[in-house]
Amino acid sequence: MENMTNSGLKVKVYNQQGAVVGEQILDAKIFGVEVKQEVVHQVTVAQAANGRHNLSNARTRDEVSGGGKKPWAQKGTGRSRQGSSRSPLWKGGGVVFGPTAESNFSKSVNKKVKTKALFMCLTDKYQNDKLIVLDQLTMAEPKTKLMAEILKTLPNAGKKTLIVMENKNEDLLRAAKNIARVKLIKADSLNVIDIVHAEYILAPVVSLAVVSKTYLKSTKE
Repeated sequence: MENMTNSGLKVKVYNQQGAVVGEQILDAKIFGVEVKQEVVHQVTVAQAANGRHNLSNARTRDEVSGGGKKPWAQKGTGRSRQGSSRSPLWKGGGVVFGPTAESNFSKSVNKKVKTKALFMCLTDKYQNDKLIVLDQLTMAEPKTKLMAEILKTLPNAGKKTLIVMENKNEDLLRAAKNIARVKLIKADSLNVIDIVHAEYILAPVVSLAVVSKTYLKSTKE
């Protein structure tokens, strides 16, 4: 697929009424690459780890209150030797090897590898006819009903869909926020996890231009 010219990558263009109104030539550097599952998996795992918030924090014996006094004499009581009630052996004592707020789960991935994985995910959507291109996506009013009517006419009707906006559009965000299985994202903020989790990608022609401008530039840096 990497050697395929742009002229060989074509996708239908729909209008908001669901009719095919033309074709769009896609950039083979983005939608015609070789898909390697191990690369996509690597970036997916790293992105999930980097987005993880550590909410657990077990207290060590230094952080547990009390225990300043030796519970009982070292000898002569018939009991085992104890130095502090903050010992992990005691109920309410500190925890050994427990989770802490300082735990770091982040994983580092090369920027070019991230971009390649992104292109692989987009290529996979194109190859499996899961890329829906619109001539435009505009709303007369930011109403959920209008957005639902548009989506109902397209091949992705009722499916989990990631809508790629040219830029942040409050009208589109308001219209789509109450529609189940639909998520919006800016064209310059694409990421592997959102694409993998979506069954369909829905993008106006202008959004594809932003994708090319944003991510082909990053591969040259």
